[in-house]
Amino acid sequence: MTNHGFDRIDRRILHELMRDATLPVAQLAERVGLSQTPCWKRVQKLEAAGVITGRVALVSAEKIGLALTVFVEIAATDHTTAWRDSFAEVIADHPQIVELHRMAGEVDYLLKVVVPDMQAYDAFYLDLTRRLPCRSVISKFSMERMRATTALPIDITTA
Repeated sequence: MTNHGFDRIDRRILHELMRDATLPVAQLAERVGLSQTPCWKRVQKLEAAGVITGRVALVSAEKIGLALTVFVEIAATDHTTAWRDSFAEVIADHPQIVELHRMAGEVDYLLKVVVPDMQAYDAFYLDLTRRLPCRSVISKFSMERMRATTALPIDITTA
């Protein structure tokens, strides 16, 4: 199954599940215009193909005491295998990193770090820079999250 091999019903199933993965199959089937068994089989096929990679509960970071979000831009000192291996080792030790992207452009990596406060971020920063030589580490602090979604923009209107 390729990214473009989805029909309208597959896209509607994904659309609905990205908004509420707790939907009972009967309700999901009704929303996408199928009976329960064919709907469930499609969901299983999407899971088997790796399109649906998991089902999770979304938690408010602020309500569990993780009030500070920081985007960290890292420029590597070099692009050797040794540096990348060190980077991977350091990153693996930090569950505060909730997203990590290898970038094109002026920076090599972009991290999204979620911590309780500035003191916790400073401890993270000091450990990162002590253990990993970097050309630059730039921290950008989020003042307000204005929009956040895990739902991808799937076109459910075309056939």
